[in-house]
Amino acid sequence: MKVGIVGAGFVGSTAAYALVTSGGASEVVLVDANEKLAMAQAQDIAHAVPFARATTVRHGPYEALDGAGVVVLAAGVGQKPGETRLDLLERNARVFGQVIPAALAAAPEAILLVATNPVDVMTHIATHISGLPRHRVIGSGTVLDTARFRALLGARLGVTPKSVHAHVVGEHGDSEVLLWSGATAAGMPVERCAAQLGHPLTDADRAAIDEGVRRAAYRIIEGKGHTAFGIGSGIARIIAAIAGDERAVLTCSTLTDAVAGVRDVTLSLPRVLGSRGVVDTVMPPLSAEEETALNRSATILREAATGVEQRMGWAK
Repeated sequence: MKVGIVGAGFVGSTAAYALVTSGGASEVVLVDANEKLAMAQAQDIAHAVPFARATTVRHGPYEALDGAGVVVLAAGVGQKPGETRLDLLERNARVFGQVIPAALAAAPEAILLVATNPVDVMTHIATHISGLPRHRVIGSGTVLDTARFRALLGARLGVTPKSVHAHVVGEHGDSEVLLWSGATAAGMPVERCAAQLGHPLTDADRAAIDEGVRRAAYRIIEGKGHTAFGIGSGIARIIAAIAGDERAVLTCSTLTDAVAGVRDVTLSLPRVLGSRGVVDTVMPPLSAEEETALNRSATILREAATGVEQRMGWAK
């Protein structure tokens, strides 16, 4: 499948590289307002193809997106000193207002995969601007947070994260919700598995894992200025699920009728992904504490979306 990536910065270029190494696309096209950057990234990644999978990697204008099955939106502007979150969202909404029509003019059948932060609200904005059915506008959401949760649980248990099943839902951000009540390893509740393996989970362990997931991006950004490898790999995994019509369950963000008592909110839940995008949603059972936390997360996102809608004149 041909994949277009709009925005050739750290996230967009790393996603392109992950697609090459995983074989998740037959062709990758990088588009950026800075054409020299897009060209440099495309050439650098193309030089890795002999060591990886047979993938055509190139750069071009929006017209080069013709025939893309997925277009990744990794474009956006950074927050200025003293700028509010709503100011940033409004500026990024205006960027999307230019990017999305141009991308869809070239690839009208494409699924939009949003990676620009804050990803949940930007996915909400992309849904509004594009006018596409919600199943074709997907945010990377908490796919990375879920991976972090599984990685940390696996490390504590002494098993591979691939044998751990646990989800992070809600916002990709501070209000995200780690679903401990449904976490399993080796086909059993994670607490039981931990006890059998001689690594019982204490309250301190849970707190450390929660903090490790919730604050991971802050520590990485403090150390190197950005995150890229984890989210790039997450984007490639989402694309693989779509390209292969896998019906894989991944925690992605999309507009949802109602979640935890909050209506018309864009956030992450376990989504079934196939060739049409989001095929279905799985609502996991929640503890009372998790239900309350998810309501809070959904409320925060709904209020942020409302603020952008009002400032952009989209409010009904």
